[in-house]
Amino acid sequence: MMQKIQRFGGAMFTPVLLFAFAGITIGIGTLFTTEAIMGGLASPDGLWYQCWNVILQGGWTVFNQLPLLFVVGLPIGLAKKQQARCCMEALVLYLTFQYFLNTILAQWGGNFGVDFAAEVGGVSGLTMIASIKTLDMGMIGALMISGIVIFLHNRYFDTELPEWLGTFSGSSFVVIVGFFALIPVAFLSAWLWPMVQSGMRAFQGFISNAGAMGVWIFIFMERILIPFGLHHLLYFPFFYDSAVINGGVYSAWANALPQLAASSESLKTMAPYAWPTLTGLSKVFGCPGIALAFYFTAKDSKKKEIAGLLIPITLTAIVCGITEPIEFTFLFIAPVLFVVHAVLAATLATVAYLCGVVGVLSGGLIEMSALNYIPLMASHWPTYLTLLAVGLIFTGIYFVVFRFLILKFDFKTPGREDDEEEITFHTKADFKEKQAAATSAGSLAEKILEALGGKDNIVDVTNCATRLRVNVKDETLVKSDAYFKSIGTHGIKATKTNIQVIVGLKVPSVREDFEALL
Repeated sequence: MMQKIQRFGGAMFTPVLLFAFAGITIGIGTLFTTEAIMGGLASPDGLWYQCWNVILQGGWTVFNQLPLLFVVGLPIGLAKKQQARCCMEALVLYLTFQYFLNTILAQWGGNFGVDFAAEVGGVSGLTMIASIKTLDMGMIGALMISGIVIFLHNRYFDTELPEWLGTFSGSSFVVIVGFFALIPVAFLSAWLWPMVQSGMRAFQGFISNAGAMGVWIFIFMERILIPFGLHHLLYFPFFYDSAVINGGVYSAWANALPQLAASSESLKTMAPYAWPTLTGLSKVFGCPGIALAFYFTAKDSKKKEIAGLLIPITLTAIVCGITEPIEFTFLFIAPVLFVVHAVLAATLATVAYLCGVVGVLSGGLIEMSALNYIPLMASHWPTYLTLLAVGLIFTGIYFVVFRFLILKFDFKTPGREDDEEEITFHTKADFKEKQAAATSAGSLAEKILEALGGKDNIVDVTNCATRLRVNVKDETLVKSDAYFKSIGTHGIKATKTNIQVIVGLKVPSVREDFEALL
């Protein structure tokens, strides 16, 4: 069950890879169309505004169509065969489901406690999806229907029909089965989801009033679940669904940018909902403190090599918000340090929140700049100056705490290995040389497959942003972490038969090669 949950969480991450560009486009577009910043140049009647508004509205595509995006994105990670066809099936059946709901509520909405004549949005519980007025089930509805379709696809896609019914085989057969399967699902949704919406509104009220303690618990859990691959499941309802605000923090914040930019009132007062995305503060301010602690506790003879490792992976965390390389470096060696990291990350976010800092701050500097600093610096520079001060203080705290614990308990962090042990990290030049050697001897995917025990040992494969997630039949056939590093990866995270090979941002192409070998 844990493996299935991990695969589900990794598959959900696929569409999120599109958010960075969308966020940058919205941030820059908002900057250039805000009169409070650009003055008369950004007048709605001017050509400047109108041209940038075209770009801005195009940038909204991803956030305005999140349910559709995840409906077609989930099969990429979870369909066992013919992922492209499964994406099409999921889209068709998701729209079919919305038409079922539309008709059911139009005819019998009163029986389900739904006023279907109400305007969409607000507290009506209704929304528009692909021009279909329907119940607002958000991300949960999208993932539920997509999950059902994936199950049907994996089970029925290869069903052999009589030759005279051949036109109904493959995707057609999956859609036919799904069509009838989703009728009772639509009735159940019309009955149950209004009650869920009432419960969600109650939960929103509770979590919104939890204050600083709620912030601390949320950030701590988000960090501590990373090794298990379950953190996506925790933050998704807050970031992209309606756990704390309708449409999710990302969408609400992006929509509010013009109003936030036009006012100097406290961001915390204007957007009190934007605290869950403080998860990124530890990426920008915590990771440098960790890296410094690793460097200053390393043996003098190994500091040069360790710097070659730490500089790129720390910049990746700060700029891009991708922390797996540095976090998994010490997670393997000293898990207790990861718990300390989660505690410090939660405390950093809570202190920043108490100082009035909120916003879309879950990614690295690129995302933070696009959705915060660039459009809002002119009006809210005191808040960001406060954030910088708090963040730098916590960089120091991270350094002191990690340095103390490493020396106190003699954790074998990078650069502190015994003299007879070979350092498993290399400079960028060494890595490129190793990759070139790997290319001449065979692809990285081939070497990973061999290291996992061959294709007969593979159950299934998917990926998240940086990791190839593989379930194997026999974990004893899997090579060591050191071996995986020697063939050009960043190592592995193994939990019994669930193996996560840390590849980096090129993992989608590696997975494609890997599946071709299977």
